[in-house]
Amino acid sequence: MSTPAEQVLFLSTAYWASRALHVIAQSGVADVLADEPRTAAAMAAEIGADPLALHRLLRALASHGIFELNNGYFSHNECSRLLRSDVKDSMRARAVMDGLPVHWNAYGALGDSLRTGRPAVEGIIEEPNFFAYLGNHPDEASIFAGAMAGKSISQIREVLAACDFSSFNTIGDIGGSTGHLLHAILDAYPAAAGMLFELPEIIAEARNNPHPRISYVAGSFFTDAIPPCDAYLLMMVLHDWSDEESITILRNIRKNAPANAKVLLVEGIVDESVKDNYILDIDIEMMALTTGRERTEAEWTTVLEAAGFKLQRITRLAHWTGIIEAVST
Repeated sequence: MSTPAEQVLFLSTAYWASRALHVIAQSGVADVLADEPRTAAAMAAEIGADPLALHRLLRALASHGIFELNNGYFSHNECSRLLRSDVKDSMRARAVMDGLPVHWNAYGALGDSLRTGRPAVEGIIEEPNFFAYLGNHPDEASIFAGAMAGKSISQIREVLAACDFSSFNTIGDIGGSTGHLLHAILDAYPAAAGMLFELPEIIAEARNNPHPRISYVAGSFFTDAIPPCDAYLLMMVLHDWSDEESITILRNIRKNAPANAKVLLVEGIVDESVKDNYILDIDIEMMALTTGRERTEAEWTTVLEAAGFKLQRITRLAHWTGIIEAVST
């Protein structure tokens, strides 16, 4: 067990290893390293890297359980394979996204959030918010979409295991990126139809991999009409927005919702008594990049009631999220 001083030291310097992960993910070295062990020198020329620098970065990551190092040769393990771009459940986009200059620099400006209560990213971009920034930077927006899809894989499995969608004829995925959650649900429930509601540029990307039972609707979930559905899904959407903005989104959904429609929020639920609680780290991510926050059960109840919904039940999932079910009052 580490001493108190070591705990402070390890946390203070944790970004050393995470920054190495960002750089290695961006370099594409995991794609170059196939099934046979290779030296850093053998791979360096293929990715345009200095051989010694590559060896040192890979060696550091291997010490943290990402890649294996034996007698000067690196090989893949279960963790490092997730940095490949061609594997199922790839996490490469997530690691690249966390190292993008806009993301990295927002954390450098986190002290601004402490002073002002505003997202740190506002001080380093010209756009009014992070999502507007992504709209003006399509390459980074594509990385962001890939990162969200990658980190959602385990969540999607948990949602399908915990929630029965058989009673819903039409399921709306609101702010669901390119529809990875909705695809999985419709594949599991062939009698249901789906509706993906997203910004126009994201809908255009989603249409590149269409599902035959999904209708694609472009618009802003703040202002544009959202078609009627039996169930409305929002997975890790409202945590991006302040209470006031979240209430606006929910009220907009409620305008055209049938009387018996359900809203299903897949969100983090804060328990402040839990130690090493990843959802509280995500809360700092929200502080750095968005106006949003992670919420307790009581705070979710307050937001839903202000928007005209009643919380029916919460189904805790295996990790740090839950399914919050609500109906219109």
